[in-house]
Amino acid sequence: MYLLERLKTSYSDGLSSSVASTRRQQLNSVRPPLNCPKWVCCLLPCINHVQSMKQFRLVQADDAEVRRDGVWIRYDAASLVVGDIIRVVEGDVIPADCVVVSLGMDHLDLEGGGAPSEETITVDSRLVTGEERPRQIPIPQHQTSEIEQSTLFYGSRVLDGAAICVVTATGDRVVLSKLIREGRFPPTSDLTEEVTEIGRLELEMQNEEIGIEMS
Repeated sequence: MYLLERLKTSYSDGLSSSVASTRRQQLNSVRPPLNCPKWVCCLLPCINHVQSMKQFRLVQADDAEVRRDGVWIRYDAASLVVGDIIRVVEGDVIPADCVVVSLGMDHLDLEGGGAPSEETITVDSRLVTGEERPRQIPIPQHQTSEIEQSTLFYGSRVLDGAAICVVTATGDRVVLSKLIREGRFPPTSDLTEEVTEIGRLELEMQNEEIGIEMS
């Protein structure tokens, strides 16, 4: 898959611990809509009941299953980096912006045609994109034009199925962070097309930066 090559990662082994450490320039965390000191929140508990803060708590992932040094491990979601290979399953909150590489729990022979047709994954992205209905992610065919259709955004929730994905953006650079900074979270309309374009542009920037770092 060309995206794995551009992000300089391995579908079967993931990143090594040393490479991941080098790439970790910031924690994979999203600043809340109301970023007040803890003591203020204690004095004004009503802040925690503002709609945006209530919704924000629903889009947070505590941990993630990540492929590191060829082994699946449970890891703090805040430690994910671009190029990490992660596995998401039913009930998970997507812990970073990422692209589906294969469907199902197990690694596949990507050169042999991808996932079997019975494998699916359904994701609810309404708290990020405003999309009213859950979306079934298509089986990725690994072509450039199809990457956007296989993108999952930080804060979305897996309703059914499983997938192995590659992380494309973290922290301040995920789509959700941009929407919060612009005061557009939670969304009041369907932002799917705009959000997809934001994700595409960010992916291009990440590709260029990783190419420079590793050259």
